[in-house]
Amino acid sequence: MSIVVVGDTLLDVDVVGTAERLSPDAPVPVVDVQSTVERPGGAGLVALLLARDAQPVRLVTVLGDDEAAARLRATLGGVEVVAGPSGAATPVKTRLRAGGHALVRMDSGTAVPPVPRATPAMLAAIAEADVLVVADYGRGLAAAPEVRQALQERGAVVPLLWDPHPQGPAPVPATTLATPNLSEALRASGVGAGSSPVAGAADAAAELLERWGCAAVAVTLGAAGALLQQRDSAAPRVVPAPSAQVSDPCGGGDRLVAALAAGLRRRLPLVDALGAAVAEASHFLAAGGVATLAEPPAPAPLRGLATDALRVVQRVREAGGTVVATGGCFDLVHAGHASTLQAARALGDCLVVCLNSDSSVRGLKGPDRPIMTQDDRTDLLLALECVDAVVVFDEDTPEQALRRLEPDLWVKGGDYRADELPESELVRSWGGRTVIVPFVPGRSTSRLASALAQVG
Repeated sequence: MSIVVVGDTLLDVDVVGTAERLSPDAPVPVVDVQSTVERPGGAGLVALLLARDAQPVRLVTVLGDDEAAARLRATLGGVEVVAGPSGAATPVKTRLRAGGHALVRMDSGTAVPPVPRATPAMLAAIAEADVLVVADYGRGLAAAPEVRQALQERGAVVPLLWDPHPQGPAPVPATTLATPNLSEALRASGVGAGSSPVAGAADAAAELLERWGCAAVAVTLGAAGALLQQRDSAAPRVVPAPSAQVSDPCGGGDRLVAALAAGLRRRLPLVDALGAAVAEASHFLAAGGVATLAEPPAPAPLRGLATDALRVVQRVREAGGTVVATGGCFDLVHAGHASTLQAARALGDCLVVCLNSDSSVRGLKGPDRPIMTQDDRTDLLLALECVDAVVVFDEDTPEQALRRLEPDLWVKGGDYRADELPESELVRSWGGRTVIVPFVPGRSTSRLASALAQVG
């Protein structure tokens, strides 16, 4: 099964340095450049994020015939590109950054070109998609009549996500889910802002459902999450985002759309896919957002997570902080789990949970476990403010995950001694320590499961 991303692709450039003095010529900061990082923007970023998530992805786009286009292609490693000619210069957006903040952005090649023509190869790729994503950046590809017809025909058969742009066309009626942000939704619908962002989003979503004829609209609300209005549901649903400290929101919308596409590829219900995508976007931004794309993707054993634990660990270490890890099945999270997790997080600057996969739990607990899938358990743990990242492992023990993370503290809840734990010697090998925190008596997953069975 393949995900096909359709849309306009840009070249984003980050020039990163330090600013510690003012210019003698004018009251402006002098930036000492340390690095220059290039990455795809627009539809290219969505496709790259999917590729880094190990999703099968093809990018249908148009590209210019210039030096910037060659540089853009080089940033799309791991993505199969099906491109036609754009007939225009490649748009380049350059941000000058210092101290973790953008000082200025310089754009070139951003004049809107004529609507491009689609090649037969582009249309064939759309027709072969198992999930379609339109990442429209207002440069004309989503307005091409033959592209719209191909999207409408294939969208009637497979899930079609549409991330609209204020300068782009309306989604085709076969769209499964359109994902405007609040300002885009208010502008496109023509409704007022309302008494609150949620009220405005609800009014706009209801109006856009009728105007666009699509099956559902999700209005993204930044740190507040998203509001979902489906055609077959009378009331909208608000999907909250986990609490996160975000210094740069760039790429958050693309991360959400990529995670949505992956969820629909797994055939998740729309509300579940949106909930997972909102959480993924929030954790992506908290871990550094697009700045982390300069790092190599995590190797296969730790891929496919709701957040990239290795990047969280790296950021904490670079800041001189303490990395804490704990582990377990966490099947039906209860008060004892919450107490252990909160105590563990209080010992350091981030908490990574090593979570037994479904197959691992079955091997340890029997064929009737787990009660909740690893995806649900991951989402539940990440919803807790004290959990910063989750690593899912397939083995009986978290030894492989621990070797990758090398936490400063390995925390377990219970009434045994640290030297009784099989992981203790491994953790000591890199200078870490094993710590035991008290558990809440009388709380266990088995007892809770038995009680629920009696109620049922």
